[in-house]
Order: sequence, then structure tokens, then C-alpha cells
Amino acid sequence: MFSKQMEKQIASYQRELIETHYAEVENMYRQMRGWRHDYKNHIQTMKAYAAAGNLHAIQDYLDELDQDLSTVDTVVKTGNPMADAILNSKISLAQSKGIKVVADAHIPVKLSLSELDLCVILGNLFDNAIEASQSLPEKERLIRVYMDMKNTQLYISFTNFTASKKMKKYGGRFLSSKKGEGHGFGLLRIDSIVEKMGGYLSRNSEDGAFTTEILLPQ
Repeated sequence: MFSKQMEKQIASYQRELIETHYAEVENMYRQMRGWRHDYKNHIQTMKAYAAAGNLHAIQDYLDELDQDLSTVDTVVKTGNPMADAILNSKISLAQSKGIKVVADAHIPVKLSLSELDLCVILGNLFDNAIEASQSLPEKERLIRVYMDMKNTQLYISFTNFTASKKMKKYGGRFLSSKKGEGHGFGLLRIDSIVEKMGGYLSRNSEDGAFTTEILLPQ
């Protein structure tokens, strides 16, 4: 009975996670489509300025377009389409909440990790980092993401600043700051995936920063 209930919770959680991520990606692509739709209007406007010999107006307009495009352009290109979709959607979400993200991610090989498991790991790590960052003044909000291959293992590192100098463990685990039913379930799912793949996971809280490091054999 308990096992079936847990399976239902996991299935519901996975559906919600996938739906959330794809909704975020769709929002990002919708912004891009909107910008492209306006492309002809932008060209016509600049042609009008050029015909009038107003080079200063053209420069100002180009600066505005450059700033606007930076909000919808792909930020990270890892080499893995699913990782790109998740990371870029989450970076867009973080930036909308006034959180700076520094990301350096490279995945030059085909992963044995399933897209669902990749979604669970990256989605939860980012969501938890965003949640913790929002408790800080905007100028102190920062998330660092690093992903690369270390020999035959995928290395994932997430670091974010927190309001407390050092978070406490309960029962040997750091608890999620999320409230409500199922909070902390994402952390357990990450643990389960890492264990299933025979990987390594480390969580560390020091000097107002929280870091999660994961190594997954490929």
C-alpha cells in the first residue's frame, strides 16, 4: 500500500517537474518568436532614420535592440539539447527574480543519464538555489553553475549564497527551504538518481554559501 502511494507521488512529481520546465522553455521561445516577428518593423524604423541621415537615432535604436535581445538569447550552449533547455529556462527565471547567474557548462558526449533524470537533477538544484537566493538583498544574489566531463564522469556543481553563514543538518541531511506538501522531495529524488547510477554527491554549507557537487559515471 505504502509502495503504491509512493509510486503515485513520484509519478505526480515527475509530471509536474516536466510540465514546469517545458512551460518555462516555451515562455523563452515565445519571447524569441515575438522578437523575430518584430524584426521587419525594426528594419523599417532604422531605414527611416538612415533616410533622414539621423545616425545618432540609429545608434540609440541598435543599443535598445541589443539590450532587448540579450534577455531572450540562448545563454548556455552545453552540447546537450535537454541541458540547454533546462539551464536556459532556469537562468531566465532567476534573472527575472533579480538573481545573477554565472554558468560554465560543457557536455561534449552523449549521456547515459536519461533526460528525465537530468531534468530532475538540474531542475531541483536550480529551484533550490533560486529559492535560497531570494532571501538575500538583490545585489548579493548569485548562483554559480559548472558542468563538464571529468574523464568518464559528468561533474555538476551548483553554488549559491544563503542568508545564514552555515546551514544545519537534521538527521544527516540538509532540509529544503520550500514549504508545503512534498517539500524536500526533490532532494530525495536527486539522491536516488545518484545512488542508482553509482555516483557521488556532496552538499556543503560554509561561509554563507551552499554548494552541491555531483559525479555521475557515463
